[in-house]
Amino acid sequence: MDTASPDVADASARTPESHTSWKRFALFSVPAGVAVGGILVAMAQGALAASFTVSGQEFKISADELRGEGFVQYGWLDQTVREEAVPVAVAGIESAEIDGLCQSVLTEFPLIGTISLELTAGDQGTPVQAENLVIDMSQMDGNAEFENIEIGRDAGTLDKGPSGAQGFNDLFGMQSDVIVVQDLEQTARAASAGTFRLSGLSLGLSLGESECF
Repeated sequence: MDTASPDVADASARTPESHTSWKRFALFSVPAGVAVGGILVAMAQGALAASFTVSGQEFKISADELRGEGFVQYGWLDQTVREEAVPVAVAGIESAEIDGLCQSVLTEFPLIGTISLELTAGDQGTPVQAENLVIDMSQMDGNAEFENIEIGRDAGTLDKGPSGAQGFNDLFGMQSDVIVVQDLEQTARAASAGTFRLSGLSLGLSLGESECF
């Protein structure tokens, strides 16, 4: 496993470790205060977190460790092909390295049953690298450390993450210069990145349930 960059290592040394359960926190940061009218306006304007129509399925992501620079988080909305609004907590990272990445999704097929699709990468000494990474999630757990964190900042004014990674004005947001998360577990609706380098990629299908966690 590669060691963290000097900046990240310094951040880990200076910043108290957090053992927060991200499941409740991520759901809390979803824009619950947005009225139905506001949701409809946002959908009509195409103001959605993901740059594509999301599927009706969630998928799981885990990692031994994620190290990122330029982190933001805020609540937003995705949209399904049936034009249903899906509340999500968006996590944006300008530049990230990921050790021991796993991604899995389960699909039910008639007459066959459950099929598992599982992807792994970054577990052979070279981390996965991502630029302008954005993940739309419903749950996140892990042990997190932050450097220069701002909690409760207006989501419409966030400026440390990927370009355009901002939420609704007047609603909750947070950001930091550096984020380090160990034992990461996420349940997500969508993910996108400007670049995504998967070292040691392995992709497999299997009958039955085989998930990252």
